[in-house]
Amino acid sequence: MSTRFFESFFANHFINRIGHKTGFALAMLLCLLWSTAAALRAPQEHLAAAASHEWPREWDGVPLRPMALGDVEQRFADRFPGAIGRMTDGTQMIVMRAVNTPTRMLHPAADCYRALGYRIEQARLERDAQERLWRCFVAQMHGLQKFRVCERIVDAEGTAFTDTSAWYWAAASGQSTGPWQAVTVARPL
Repeated sequence: MSTRFFESFFANHFINRIGHKTGFALAMLLCLLWSTAAALRAPQEHLAAAASHEWPREWDGVPLRPMALGDVEQRFADRFPGAIGRMTDGTQMIVMRAVNTPTRMLHPAADCYRALGYRIEQARLERDAQERLWRCFVAQMHGLQKFRVCERIVDAEGTAFTDTSAWYWAAASGQSTGPWQAVTVARPL
């Protein structure tokens, strides 16, 4: 075989390799730009979802009055994949979270109260007057503030969860479908 054949073969092979690598690099760059744009757009989408979410006007037949989120709650809500609302019926505070996607950002209320310095006692499952099952506990800070806190999560089909981890794995595996509503009720004792 002639030398010209080998030169031509290797030149074409080299050019094809450069072309493939360049194409691959451009595809990776496009993916990077697309995911960056999606990440930058996500907080605005969460804010829009929170602003447009309509919360119930009553709870168990009692009218609700909306309350502003605290500074810490607002910072958390800004990153939450859904919407967070805080209301009162005059005797208790109700925090509702509309959850659009399975997330580890939805965690047990006991974790929040512990992080704020409360001691958690008397944790157990309870049924309310409507026969709904709740995970409840007493949160107490330095013997002064004391709350009875109950929580549950309900999926789009009406299936309820009292354990956040069980909800997460059911949601992440497709055994529970959203959107989900997590409700935490805190009543002073």
